[in-house]
Order: sequence, then C-alpha cells, then structure tokens
Amino acid sequence: MASASATCLRFGCSANQSFNTSQISRGVKLVSVGWGRTAGFPSLRTSRFHVAAAKAETVDKVISIVRKQLALPAETKVGPESTFSKDLGADSLDTVEIVMALEEEFGIAVEEENSENIATVQDAADLIEKLVEKK
Repeated sequence: MASASATCLRFGCSANQSFNTSQISRGVKLVSVGWGRTAGFPSLRTSRFHVAAAKAETVDKVISIVRKQLALPAETKVGPESTFSKDLGADSLDTVEIVMALEEEFGIAVEEENSENIATVQDAADLIEKLVEKK
C-alpha cells in the first residue's frame, strides 16, 4: 500500500469557512477545514490529502461484504467514502461483524488498534491490502 499525506496552513481573511471534502479521483481525497473570522482574527485553513492504493477489486469486495453484513437494500448507495456508522447506520457490533467477515474473506487478522481506525469502506480496503502484502 502506498500512501502520502500533506498538510498546508494558510492564513486568509475570508468570512466563514466550513468543512469541505471533495473527491478528486478514486483514492485521493482533499479535505479543507476552516474557522470563520471572529473578533478580528483571520481564518485558519488547512488542506490535507491522502492517496490510497487499494485496488478497485478490493474495494468492490469490501462493499459486497458490507452490503451482506448490514443487509442493505440494493438502492442503498455504498462507495469508498461511505462511513460505516454515519452513512450506513452500523453500530459497534455491526462493525465487529464486518471486520470478522473481512478477516475470513481475505485470510487476514486485524489487530484491535487497526480496527479502531476503520471508518470508511476505503479505510477497510487500504488496511486489507496492507495486511495482505505482509502475509
């Protein structure tokens, strides 16, 4: 798995900035966070991007397993940026069951500290690829 991240801080004078995530291409995510101007302070904006190397087949397989484990209807949109709890409604038990199904499907063991960092389908696919490479 290859990944890169960078952070850029800029000071600007824009009035109100808000959280903004935009998908540039599959596996590359640009995140901007800003705080509005209050009491004469300039806004602080940060930009961060993450390049993920998970193969499309891995992401598709993770999506299939997530759909099955959560018994999602066919019309439910599930993509790489879908979050398990917020977008798909998974609770902590659902998440544990998803991780167990992924371990079984890919023949890997996910450590507890790694599973705590899985929030999205892309996070799961990236971790799987990393663990499969180590096998």
